[in-house]
Amino acid sequence: MQATYVLFMTDKAVNFAKTLFLTSFSILIIMALADNMMLLRKKKGLSQAELGKKIGTSGDVIGRYERGDITPSIEAVAKIADALEVSVDYLIGKTKMVLDADTMRRMEDISSLPEDNKNFLLNMIDMALRDFKTKKAYAK
Repeated sequence: MQATYVLFMTDKAVNFAKTLFLTSFSILIIMALADNMMLLRKKKGLSQAELGKKIGTSGDVIGRYERGDITPSIEAVAKIADALEVSVDYLIGKTKMVLDADTMRRMEDISSLPEDNKNFLLNMIDMALRDFKTKKAYAK
């Protein structure tokens, strides 16, 4: 009976730790989303009302997203990313790499190529990147 009680407490502790981790992670994503959304909106010269109009909501709601007062739905995040011309990953802070619409289109085109053509193109990109890095390293 005592061993069962210890196991129960351990499960509770594990569940608490998981909940704490997920809550902390969610807060970090919301903070990154709010900060990135505001910075990108200002960089594009858009007001909160203009961004709201682009995604089908009000400027007040955009302001609440940016302050972290409310969390946008996944659909709203996707619309915001499209309106700001960045990936959802960039918007939520998962990556620092900005993939604009043109780059995304190119990536989609590459992914739809036959495997041998795709591999050839990716090898060419790898070669160009390697050469660039080598020149950069020797330039110092």
